[in-house]
Amino acid sequence: MNIDEYKKIVKKYTPSPNKLKNAYLSFISGGCIGLIGTIIYNILTYYNISNANVWVIIILIISASILTGLSIFDNLVEKFKCGIIIPITGFAHAMTSSAIDYKKDGFISGIGSNTFKLAGSVILYGTISAFILTIIKVITNG
Repeated sequence: MNIDEYKKIVKKYTPSPNKLKNAYLSFISGGCIGLIGTIIYNILTYYNISNANVWVIIILIISASILTGLSIFDNLVEKFKCGIIIPITGFAHAMTSSAIDYKKDGFISGIGSNTFKLAGSVILYGTISAFILTIIKVITNG
């Protein structure tokens, strides 16, 4: 059997994902995270807590980190796909899971040097995208 025949057999028996269902679940789960953030924000502003938007982000990050530490977040990602990874919760999950994976190597060579291993690309491309979009906005708005 050559490699092309093998690829055909693998393709024939590999189940295809239900893209419409995955898109729906991602949309709903991402919207629920946004809704939760909005509810928290409204509660904080109702009680006149300053910097409510910052507190919302902190609460979402801590929640995602705790769920990652309890091994719950991976199960949620498996079910809800990108809807739970795209918001700030995904960034928190990436950093926390890296820290957990490398904690056996110590604080410096393990946690310190590997925490941004997964999140580094998000920071890099997020910063570059923000820079390019800012330049475009400045040029188009005069």
